Amino acid sequence: MVAFKRLIFSQMEGVRRLAKGGKKTKETKGTIKSSELDPKFKYEVASHPGGEKLKVCYACGVCTAGCPVSEVSDDFDPRKIIRMVLMGMKERVLSSDFIWYCTQCFTCSGHCPQNVKFTDIMRVLRDMAVKQGYVDPSFLQKAKELDRFSQKVRYRLMRSIVAKKGKSFTLNPGDLLSKVAKELA
Repeated sequence: MVAFKRLIFSQMEGVRRLAKGGKKTKETKGTIKSSELDPKFKYEVASHPGGEKLKVCYACGVCTAGCPVSEVSDDFDPRKIIRMVLMGMKERVLSSDFIWYCTQCFTCSGHCPQNVKFTDIMRVLRDMAVKQGYVDPSFLQKAKELDRFSQKVRYRLMRSIVAKKGKSFTLNPGDLLSKVAKELA
């Protein structure tokens, strides 16, 4: 029972930290106020195409373990984002920056034992943020453009090294990026 309480406290502390932008500060302790929670938020998300499986998440963390964004940023944690939605932290979620960090790669969805489609849930949250006035409508299109551009960059980076795959070589990402930037300019 003690271990379970520690796990729940750890998850809650992580949710509080994520809600405050990922930084652990004195302010993050006890900042979840019941008056700020919307108990209908999870149902609202689940009612949109792509959000249907939200409520079956049991916070195993497999989505986060496989997430390429969480590998490079401690501030992005799919499991904690789902928890925030389930807890009803509507304003914090829809006004947050972290709903825009997902690369829409579907790795989390492929690993989830409950078949929760986190990538689809992120799309639902983004659409809701726009429709409910948390984000300027033009931002959604700019995010999509940036996603396409980043895929072009990744493709060109991989293309520039794939010819060397049969031998050992030194990887210098900065030089590769400079080369790709010149190609895309």
